[in-house]
Amino acid sequence: MRQKMYQHKKHLFFDLDHTLWDFDKNSALTFEKIFEINHIQVELEDFLEVYVPINLAYWKLYREEKIDKNSLRFARLKDAFDALGIQISTAQIYKLSEEYINYLSTFNHLFEGTIQILDYLQPNYTLHIITNGFKEVQHGKLNKSGIAHYFETVTNSELAGVKKPNPKIFKLALHMAKASKAESLMIGDNLEADILGAVNFGIDALCFNYHKDSIPRHIESIDKLVELKRYL
Repeated sequence: MRQKMYQHKKHLFFDLDHTLWDFDKNSALTFEKIFEINHIQVELEDFLEVYVPINLAYWKLYREEKIDKNSLRFARLKDAFDALGIQISTAQIYKLSEEYINYLSTFNHLFEGTIQILDYLQPNYTLHIITNGFKEVQHGKLNKSGIAHYFETVTNSELAGVKKPNPKIFKLALHMAKASKAESLMIGDNLEADILGAVNFGIDALCFNYHKDSIPRHIESIDKLVELKRYL
């Protein structure tokens, strides 16, 4: 890695979930709360073990425009309860789905170093968000976690009409930011949506590989957010 190889950039585009906002921790706390409210008898650890991969699979379908938002929200829960052999009514699944969205942004754990790195970057770069998350939920997360003020623009998939890695969402994000490809850098955790999506559009990208997945050698990556200081 060349020293400060991205220092010349002017616009930094961050993913939100799994990059700044600790989705896994906040989601687990949300399920714990709604299961308690609704007297759902299931061990949280057992539920998450089956739910997490199911949710990831449905988000992939959502990115690929194969299912809509409501189908994702319902099916991921139904499949998880079915896999655990838990009998639960359709009405109750819809209720849990609604409550999950309502309570999710009441938990706002950020990844270690989030505030520190945003404070470090903001004086020298213009910061933005590009997210596949739902508009009403993502704005709640940004506001309630106290980081909304760092970002000049927030581009979400509902505004763009497509999801990352579709080039149209990156094009819209640059248009909203009044930024060129050459002066922009995408930072996110998802290899397919964030990194390859940006690179294929012509934007440099840096992977926040906190999950320590195998990634191509030509992709620059960090394990902790504070490591961005080596690049910027």
